[in-house]
Amino acid sequence: MHDIRSIRENPAAFDAALARRGLAPLSADIVAIDEKSRAIKTEWQQAQARRNEASKAIGQAMAAKDMDKADALKAEVATLKERMPALEAEEREIGEALTAMLAAIPNLPADEVPAGADEADNVELSRWGTPRQFDFAPQDHADFGPALGLDFEGGAALSGARFTALRGQMARLHRALAQYMLDTQTATNGYEETNPPLLVRDEALFGTGQLPKFAEDLFRTTDGRWLIPTAEVSLTNLVREQIVPEDSLPLRLTALTPCFRSEAGSAGRDTRGFIRQHQFEKVELVAICKPEESEAEHERMVAAAEGILQALNLPYRKMLLCTGDMGFGARKTYDLEVWLPSQQSYREISSVSNCGDFQARRMNARTKPEGAKQTMFLHTLNGSGLAVGRTLVAVLENYQQADGSVIIPDVLTPYMGGVTKLEPK
Repeated sequence: MHDIRSIRENPAAFDAALARRGLAPLSADIVAIDEKSRAIKTEWQQAQARRNEASKAIGQAMAAKDMDKADALKAEVATLKERMPALEAEEREIGEALTAMLAAIPNLPADEVPAGADEADNVELSRWGTPRQFDFAPQDHADFGPALGLDFEGGAALSGARFTALRGQMARLHRALAQYMLDTQTATNGYEETNPPLLVRDEALFGTGQLPKFAEDLFRTTDGRWLIPTAEVSLTNLVREQIVPEDSLPLRLTALTPCFRSEAGSAGRDTRGFIRQHQFEKVELVAICKPEESEAEHERMVAAAEGILQALNLPYRKMLLCTGDMGFGARKTYDLEVWLPSQQSYREISSVSNCGDFQARRMNARTKPEGAKQTMFLHTLNGSGLAVGRTLVAVLENYQQADGSVIIPDVLTPYMGGVTKLEPK
């Protein structure tokens, strides 16, 4: 959500930021609606003041036995009483239209975000690790994974396309990855483990920006709740409608949850294998902080995600997303892309975003600095630390052997009960 006062005071800057997002100027329309809303509110306030004044004057006129004046005042009060509900309804209707308009506009990019149309214009900042040189042709995980327990057919028979069952040693490796990530983000990186609801109401998804724009990408239950597409929704909304004490900031939260996405906007992409599923698990990181802390929190969060990849010895690169590829609620985003030998390319495994006060305004989440008279909106950040399924794919492909087996990364062997290799059946 955007600050109407800021748009009113500096419309040119707002339109310039929208232009970097590839959007047409909107400030004139927004300000016109806002001015109309404020004019109606002023008219209502004036009508209320006049009604109170006239009501008082009625008593004075009657005390003076000036019945003509009293009758005229009564008629005026009656007209005002009739007009005021209509003004209230009109103001409410215009206010809702303004809110809907503001809610549909994406966050404004930070100054340092590069301009660009799509992922081709993202900027590579760094690389870590060297892709392995194989002495055989590396296979796609979808080809050798079934012999290790990736049951694509079983999952599809149960639920349809883009659902997969994990069995035996594959299920254990998936669990090992998830638990290692969660343990690292809590014990090493200081995030508080949280077990949030998987079903949320409209307000929660509106707060983090998934509604109303991205409803088609979500799954909805018959009672009107929604399955979370990411734990970001649940974790961030824990401060909804709150004034968070300044001395408790920053809040750093993490959760391992299933996530559910219809992938309506991704038809035809990654239909094969385990990369893009309707149901998957992810370790999510969320930070809630004061505005002056958010840039440092952003760097801290992306480092927490990078640490997992480094511990698993998976080559990756760090990207700064351009204005055209950045998510709806983000003002600045880093993507981490892991190397997949079968594709001979880097693929996204974590997206870490600073949302500024965009989500906090939608949630009405604030803090009150010591000595300040007024509250201020918090800043929120979120990122994957990491997506478990995509990390599983990266481990399978980077650690595959010529005989179809997969070596277990050293940091995972304690979580695997000492097992050091997955063997094909």
